[in-house]
Amino acid sequence: MKVVERFPYRVKMYEHVEIPMPDGCRLAARIWLPETAERYPVPAILEYIPYRKRDMTRLRDSITHPYLAGHGYACVRVDLRGSGESDGVLVDQYRQRELDDGVAVIHWLAEQPWCDGNVGMMGISWGGFNALQIASLAPPQLKAVVSACSTDDLYLDNMHYMGGCLLTDNLSEATTMFSVNTCPPDPALVGERWRDMWMQRLRGSGLWLDTWLRHQRRDKYWEHGSVSQRYEDIQCPVMLVGGWADGYTNAIFRLLEHLKVPRQGLIGPWGHKYPHMGAPGPAIGFLQETLRWWDHWLKGQDTGIVDEPILRAWMQDSVPPTTRYLERPGRWVGEKHWPAPDILETAYPLDATRILMAGEPPCPGDETVEIQSPLSVGLFAGKWCSYTYAPDLPHDQREEDGGALVFESAPLQQDLEILGAPCVELELSCSQPVAMVAARLSDVAPDGKATRVTYGLFNLTHRDSHAEPEPLVPGRCYRVRVPMNYIGQNFPAGHRLRLSLSTSYWALAWPPPRPVRIRVYPAASRLFLPERAPRPEDHDIRFERPEGARPTRIRTVEPPEHNWLVHRDLALDESVLEVIKDDGLKYFEAIDMEVASRTWNWYRYREDDHRSLQGETRTERIFRRGNWSVRTATRTLLSADTEYFYIHAELDAWEGDNRVFSENWQRKIPRDHL
Repeated sequence: MKVVERFPYRVKMYEHVEIPMPDGCRLAARIWLPETAERYPVPAILEYIPYRKRDMTRLRDSITHPYLAGHGYACVRVDLRGSGESDGVLVDQYRQRELDDGVAVIHWLAEQPWCDGNVGMMGISWGGFNALQIASLAPPQLKAVVSACSTDDLYLDNMHYMGGCLLTDNLSEATTMFSVNTCPPDPALVGERWRDMWMQRLRGSGLWLDTWLRHQRRDKYWEHGSVSQRYEDIQCPVMLVGGWADGYTNAIFRLLEHLKVPRQGLIGPWGHKYPHMGAPGPAIGFLQETLRWWDHWLKGQDTGIVDEPILRAWMQDSVPPTTRYLERPGRWVGEKHWPAPDILETAYPLDATRILMAGEPPCPGDETVEIQSPLSVGLFAGKWCSYTYAPDLPHDQREEDGGALVFESAPLQQDLEILGAPCVELELSCSQPVAMVAARLSDVAPDGKATRVTYGLFNLTHRDSHAEPEPLVPGRCYRVRVPMNYIGQNFPAGHRLRLSLSTSYWALAWPPPRPVRIRVYPAASRLFLPERAPRPEDHDIRFERPEGARPTRIRTVEPPEHNWLVHRDLALDESVLEVIKDDGLKYFEAIDMEVASRTWNWYRYREDDHRSLQGETRTERIFRRGNWSVRTATRTLLSADTEYFYIHAELDAWEGDNRVFSENWQRKIPRDHL
């Protein structure tokens, strides 16, 4: 990334500003302004998240917000109620209080002497979610939104459930928030009341996993905050940003289709990152692109942004499989409309082992094929949403396909490109009333290496509805459509397509309560691919190199460690997937503070025993300055039998060497067609 030292406007920064809410609560903000803003007011850009402006997002904020402020915007980074130095307690995601507070912040911003009354909202992940949700409340001062790595549907595409299947990210995200929500404010900013604020959070934030696990089907809990319930409520222009390695990219296509306001989609090869820091690369000049967006919608300037295609996406080239990439080769392509009329869904029939290409005859007869997958299928699946902190992308699919039904094409006679959501239509029967299917589409090179391109999960009890699941009748035939995640991918001539089907996908998703055997009728099943031909105008899509302001100075005191490890004890037939995300101990020079954040995850099973499955997460956070030292530790254990999920959770907090808080939770939650 190119560091920009000089901007059109000199910037001043306010480290801590308190924004009053109507009920008397005060939210903590960090603000960057052009020095001339109080004489010549400018539009404001709000980023509104719970991830501690003081330290947790300080590095990212230092790159992004001074850059935008240096180009004539008031950038305001606000911690949600109950996070950072803001008052109150945070008890769940996207509740009405959070959204009402966001509207109040926008009103406050528009009234400041340095703001001209126009406000934009930007955010990634949580901040992208609530930007859409607050836009649906239509505060008149909100003129445009940039929403990255977010979704319009909290049940359909979030870290909790996928296709009606329980993601283990539900556990890891709940534990992350368990840890973040119980961190203290900085005494240097809030004074002696820091301890009372901290204790209030420790006692009141609660166990979010308990809440999320009590809503295993699509119900009113998930409808709140899902803008897909009323797309027409969003009245301002929206830029939607994501990456093929991220977990939220499907929503971009739904929003492009259903929103009625000016909108644009931008999808690169990245994981859960802003594109100017995007990994896998190539990263792009995203801040320059957002300036084109803000200058048009907040300042009324003609920047040419509205002339861009409605969708600009990275068409990925074929690559050998590996769990991390520095770069994903490919090229940019564009679509003027979405859905795109020139992208054609092509159906490919199946037979016992093959994906039948055009003109290939099927095998004679109505042969069926069966699979009961071992629990090892999925150990090399990677993470549902790649944060690029570790080798968290899927490994060579040959490691997985021994426990799956595999259908493979003949070598392609010419390049094949897809842009959209592949899916597979299956006729099948099951041995149990609760079952799932994991479908994977892979690119198989001439040397046999198989790179997963996309995948989908589907709880077969949700075949008619995510809101009203119904058990299967063992032995009865059903016709189901299993959608896979949207993707842009080139399959080169000479490579093969591979479709793999399994009855479990641990540890990415929680398997059914009992082993399941599925019988598939290939002659009545088909693979659908959204095929797109290359176009000359694609070559016109280009982005500048990434730029940003100078990052804040951070010194590494203890080094980080990020890794994924698979442990196999063949004597006991036990397997453990261990995920380490240790950011080390860092010293923030500007605030004279040491901060540590460490997370460990273990996903276990024994033999083929579905009752042996366990997910365990632990976290540790440390904050130190001089004689002030605080540490928190959490542990969450999730297990299940055939009827219930069981949660055991622990929270401990220390001030210096003294443990000042400890609480344990035990929960038993019925399985609901899961």
